[in-house]
Amino acid sequence: MLATAWIVGASPCHTQAQELNARVSINRSQVSNTKGEVFDALQKTMEDFLNNRKWTDLTFRDNEKIQCTLNLTVNTYSDTDNSFTCSLLLTSSRPVYGSSYTTTAYSVKDPQFTFTFREHDQLEYDINNISNNLVALLAYYAYVIIGMDMDTMAPKGGTPYLQTAEQIVQAGQTMDYPGWKAFDDSKNRFGLLNDYLDGAMESMREWEYVYHRQGLDRMASAPDSARAAIAEGLDLLRQAHEAKTMSHVPLLFTEYKREELLSIFTERGTKEEKEKAYDILFAIDASQNESWKKLKK
Repeated sequence: MLATAWIVGASPCHTQAQELNARVSINRSQVSNTKGEVFDALQKTMEDFLNNRKWTDLTFRDNEKIQCTLNLTVNTYSDTDNSFTCSLLLTSSRPVYGSSYTTTAYSVKDPQFTFTFREHDQLEYDINNISNNLVALLAYYAYVIIGMDMDTMAPKGGTPYLQTAEQIVQAGQTMDYPGWKAFDDSKNRFGLLNDYLDGAMESMREWEYVYHRQGLDRMASAPDSARAAIAEGLDLLRQAHEAKTMSHVPLLFTEYKREELLSIFTERGTKEEKEKAYDILFAIDASQNESWKKLKK
């Protein structure tokens, strides 16, 4: 059964720590005959950029920082023009009220994480003047991480941070790098954020709050009631999917929450809850039917 963990609460305390505790790992096994120094420098520079900057007016205690990992796979690197083409797997997590359990707040794969970087480069961020794509990428994901985390804490609590991420996407339109362009790919940075903030998908943001605050955060104290809230809230996820059936956003949620959803319903769910969960989750991602079928046992 899902245990449930200590949580920050809906409003972080105002102290002097930054918001993120990011860990960066770099896999360069596909790149041969290159010195490791530039990759070590890149890892440190990325972590420093994310962790040593105040991204919002809210500041957290050290033990309240948002935990996140950025796993970077280097596909190509040129020491001639200092260019990197990489893929990124980003995951952020948040504690769940009442125990040591942590849940994934957001996870996404970005196959177009492309930039230039030299060993001694310093990354400078100015929201009104973004010309470096690595800066744009990291700042964008910093605000997405914070925004998604805040949406799990309060209804649409992440709005100001996601709107800043939207500003960065607009700046990205002027740069000659993939992943920023409107309508190039519904799963790129523009597509995912644009869908998530679309008024037609508002129920998706309501679902984030219901699932985490009314569901997971009450699992330790009132497991049956918490599970029932999640089961009822699944209608919000269904509404989001039906409002924009080509959107990848609901599908993405079911991908990184799959095992957790199964755990919630297979261990103690009622027959009606399991049937409802199966119908909605199968409608969103039929490719995972082997997993969803566990709800029918």
